[in-house]
Amino acid sequence: QQIADGNLDYQLPVSENCDNEISEIYKNYEDMRLRLKESIEEKIEQEKQNKELISNISHDLKTPITAIKGYVEGIIDGVADTPEKQEKYIRTIYNKANDMDKLINELTTYSKFDNNRIPYNFHKLNVADYFRDCVEEVGLDLESKNITLNYSNIVDPDTMVIADPEQMKRVINNIIGNSVKYMDKTKEKGVIDIRILDQVDSIQVEIEDNGKGIAQKDLGNIFERFYRTDSSRNSSTGGSGIGLSIVKKIIEDHGGYIWATSKEGEGTCMHFVLRKYKETA
Repeated sequence: QQIADGNLDYQLPVSENCDNEISEIYKNYEDMRLRLKESIEEKIEQEKQNKELISNISHDLKTPITAIKGYVEGIIDGVADTPEKQEKYIRTIYNKANDMDKLINELTTYSKFDNNRIPYNFHKLNVADYFRDCVEEVGLDLESKNITLNYSNIVDPDTMVIADPEQMKRVINNIIGNSVKYMDKTKEKGVIDIRILDQVDSIQVEIEDNGKGIAQKDLGNIFERFYRTDSSRNSSTGGSGIGLSIVKKIIEDHGGYIWATSKEGEGTCMHFVLRKYKETA
């Protein structure tokens, strides 16, 4: 009756002198109570996280939308009365639309990950070729932001891994995107180092920046969904707080693992490990 009324904290008192069959019934009820309680707690936590996600996304979409409306009104009202001003307004509108697009893509990806519907397409990839191409691609974008990108690879040129090239690119872009977002503006120049290291049966990828760094109290939580080191919703950095949780999920689905090291005021380094591919005899 207690369980039927929703009191899942009620425990049946079990006597040592109970008949074996009665004891088994008690045990079955206790197992049922614990499973129901766990299921309801998980549902409550998921609902809480979904509400938080909607709140985050709503806030972070409102900011670029407000900016876009303001610049469009400026063009309509003739405030942008020179070609230079018009170009500046249009470029800003374009950048804000891109910010919105990234947020929506992140939300769509999160939805797929949360329901285990990730469209993985695993391939045998040459480590040297793959990461060189990735570095060339992100290097152009970083150059435009006045950020120096350094790259080194000490693994054997023939080293292979089994990975989804698109999802692995998402990992690299998300990590570098975070580095750019939290770059220390007081420093003369931003620097990001990408290193590919050999670990006998695996490769270790390190992506290090000279940004603001992360406090030790926050470091263990940064891969949790919705976690933000800056809990203020007025943060100029924005973001849904799910980027690094997606990164962790992708790496673990590849059979690897990821962690971070950081020092406030000096920067952060993300490390992840992937197993090497070996031909079977």
